[in-house]
Amino acid sequence: MKYKRLTREQLEELHPEFINFLATQSITAEEWDTLKKEKPEVAEEEIDVFSDLIWEGVLNKVEYLENVSEKHMHLFHLTDKEMKLLSVKILNPEIDLRTEVGFGWFKRNYQSDFVEYLSASKAYGGDKNMDKFEIIKQGAVITKGELYQWFDQIMEH
Repeated sequence: MKYKRLTREQLEELHPEFINFLATQSITAEEWDTLKKEKPEVAEEEIDVFSDLIWEGVLNKVEYLENVSEKHMHLFHLTDKEMKLLSVKILNPEIDLRTEVGFGWFKRNYQSDFVEYLSASKAYGGDKNMDKFEIIKQGAVITKGELYQWFDQIMEH
């Protein structure tokens, strides 16, 4: 398995896609039920293959990732050629970016001495989607990139 098995909830959500996937493998509903009972390891392998296919499709489309912790924001723009990072560090010990109050403070004080910025770019390694997946494994979530774009505009001025 290349990525990570989808959760039960994700598999349930993708039930129609999973049925289509089984159909492409020429596995009927009855055969699937038999497989689960008689050869559970084969059924598990099919779920792993399906999970990888779904992850591959999602990762191909991902353009922005965000990882926000108490004192840091790591905003990624994943272009065709490289990963761009905008990193924010909050030096005010009373602020937690994960709260509405903390994020509000940041929006009002983003130019203060209590906020440090870093931007960087990095070429992908041998597997672009695996690079993206590693960022997700570290806690990043897929976004539409509004926060990254807002920062990008601020940093240009």
